[in-house]
Amino acid sequence: MSKLDDFMGLLLGSFDNREQFEAKKAAGEPFPLARHVNTACNDKILNLPADFSGLFMVEESYYEIDGKSSSSPHLFLFTEEQDGILLTSYDAPEGNDKRTLSYRTMVPAQYASLKKSRKFAPALYRERNGIWEGGSDSMFTPTMKFRLFERFSDDALEVVETMEVNGKRVFGFDDPIVYRRVKG
Repeated sequence: MSKLDDFMGLLLGSFDNREQFEAKKAAGEPFPLARHVNTACNDKILNLPADFSGLFMVEESYYEIDGKSSSSPHLFLFTEEQDGILLTSYDAPEGNDKRTLSYRTMVPAQYASLKKSRKFAPALYRERNGIWEGGSDSMFTPTMKFRLFERFSDDALEVVETMEVNGKRVFGFDDPIVYRRVKG
């Protein structure tokens, strides 16, 4: 089994942070109820090169905080590199709405038509003792910085995402969101 297979085995599936959310709620701390649905989607990418060894994935992220719901879908490509696993973000393929992209509704796209995100800096993940860690800092605008740090293990997906504008945090939490696999 390849490193990419091991990595994707941790990442693919349905996850939520209900356990963490309930603990934060009981403590009176505001925190989002969050859910990830991560689905491999190479079958929806047409005319992949014969020697293509990467894996495209649709990440559907759903959040609820203070009675407000939002979603944030993404198309990612994961490739095995010498130093680890590289995550490269892609724009929603033509014919797909970037706000509602999901595996179920994804319109198949030609590989040659896919466009890498110009905003998101690729993230490199390295494995140490069965735990993968990585992330990146991306400048969405000259004054808006997005910071991603993730840790993946058999136990959980831990995700820290923050947004800063002019050096001041406008989004994110001190604690990582701890996603656990949803059974069934």
